[in-house]
Amino acid sequence: MIKLFFLMPIVTCLIWWAYLTLRGYTLKQGTKGFVHILIFNAVIISFLVLMIFVTDYP
Repeated sequence: MIKLFFLMPIVTCLIWWAYLTLRGYTLKQGTKGFVHILIFNAVIISFLVLMIFVTDYP
């Protein structure tokens, strides 16, 4: 499972990019959203990695 963590920010950024293009916004207008997505994913991934180590999952 840990080897697939890199997909979370990629998928969410692709969804955000699709939303921006469908609504007619530019990527420059959506950069704040990308930053929020990356921070959110970093927090979630950090929590999941911590839980893997706490539960001593092999």
